[in-house]
Amino acid sequence: MKKFLIGILFFGTLGVKAQYGSLNAILDRLEARKGINQHLENVNIDNKKFVFIKDEADHTERDFIIIKGNNATYVEVFDDKATGESSSNVFTGDIIRKKNIVSLRADMLEGKKVPLPVTKTLLLTQQDNILYLIDVNTKDRWIDEQSYSKPKKAK
Repeated sequence: MKKFLIGILFFGTLGVKAQYGSLNAILDRLEARKGINQHLENVNIDNKKFVFIKDEADHTERDFIIIKGNNATYVEVFDDKATGESSSNVFTGDIIRKKNIVSLRADMLEGKKVPLPVTKTLLLTQQDNILYLIDVNTKDRWIDEQSYSKPKKAK
């Protein structure tokens, strides 16, 4: 039941799948610039939601990290392209933040302890008022949902 409710909660983010190319373009442009801001100790990441989208040949993977204080929720949503079905895993755990490094340890899968927790070590980065996390092991980029869902300003 919990998977179903979380699936419904994230149903509204299905439009993100279509924005995969634009998200990558934004992140590539930001990383191409030099001088990444390394002084983000005062940036508040409480109540933030970070999104990572990976488009494979047979499925699309959408991952979310939702931070609330020292607690975190890590959600994996898999969309099968052949059948159109979606499945999800909802992990909960905690984070530790030291300066620009955010460490995630999610050791509960839908309320049950897992023997091998999901762990992520992420570098907090900001450019052009866009906040994102870079996985230090895989170089995956997690963008703050508010950063790309802002309405475009008229010029």
